Amino acid sequence: MVQCHIAIQQLQSGGLITNYYCSSTCAHCLYRCSPAWPKDFITSDAARKAMATIQQLGCSAIHIGGGEPLLNIDGLIEALHVAREMDMDIDYVETNASWFRDPIRGRDTLVRLRNAGLSTLLISISPFHNEHIPFIRTRGLIEACQDVGIGVFPWISNFIGDLQQFDETVPHDLSAYQHHFGEDYLENLPNRYWISKGGRALETFAPFQRRIPLDELLTLEQSGCSELMVTSHFHIDLYGNYVPGLCSGISIRQNDLGTQLIDADYPLINLLYHSGISGLLSYAEKDFSFVPAQEAYGIKCKLCYEIRRFLVIKKGWKSHELQPEGHYRFG
Repeated sequence: MVQCHIAIQQLQSGGLITNYYCSSTCAHCLYRCSPAWPKDFITSDAARKAMATIQQLGCSAIHIGGGEPLLNIDGLIEALHVAREMDMDIDYVETNASWFRDPIRGRDTLVRLRNAGLSTLLISISPFHNEHIPFIRTRGLIEACQDVGIGVFPWISNFIGDLQQFDETVPHDLSAYQHHFGEDYLENLPNRYWISKGGRALETFAPFQRRIPLDELLTLEQSGCSELMVTSHFHIDLYGNYVPGLCSGISIRQNDLGTQLIDADYPLINLLYHSGISGLLSYAEKDFSFVPAQEAYGIKCKLCYEIRRFLVIKKGWKSHELQPEGHYRFG
């Protein structure tokens, strides 16, 4: 492998993943969160270490997400206390509103969070979330935030009209939206909603992509994966993994941020950075007898994930570069 000079020297904008455990299994989830994950939650020490690293690399404000952070209110409050202690601004905390069932208890919870330093709650609003969460909870949480003086970041509000076409007291699967709005509804969602091309979105949107023969895809993707260096929307998780370029399931130990990642410690990331999907496929075929499951792919990321999952699940490959393993086991 080529000697690598990749290094994450500066962080622009991002946040903490407090947990991967979630009440939902959304079809677009970048981190493949679900109820199948362990109920691990970021500790105060882990939050403090992550925030210190983020500050050292030039970022002074973060968001907090999951998983569903509000499934562990006490843990979230501890993280907010750490942020206050370290003068780390919290732009918002993300929630899917699944926990909001009783308005009185819900407002009490919001007051506790507000007193711990929460100023804004990003509330997820989409057909993906409505598959698991009745809109009445989402709407109720928005109203409760307004009652207690917490700002609302509705992500995204232009779906409210769609969700209101259905019974608000029960969830509705995506097929209901396709039946009501047209068969192309799901295909057109990326035009209305920023969706990363990783995680479960790889399977959800694969049927709508023009599949490119493998030989042609490899010809088009001969350069390295420069997106591994993108830091405009980064995440560090509860286990101390930094996710490079929103490539979920790939990880850099937070202790190694700010330093050059040498081949001996990061062979897979170096290979992807310098040789891209072509290099990864060649390596997997030669050293692990990997055989692509398809003759054509819509995007390189689908093949990349297939190879990585094969290494973890089929070959039992243990590597700090392919973390957390739950991304491959519980997805």
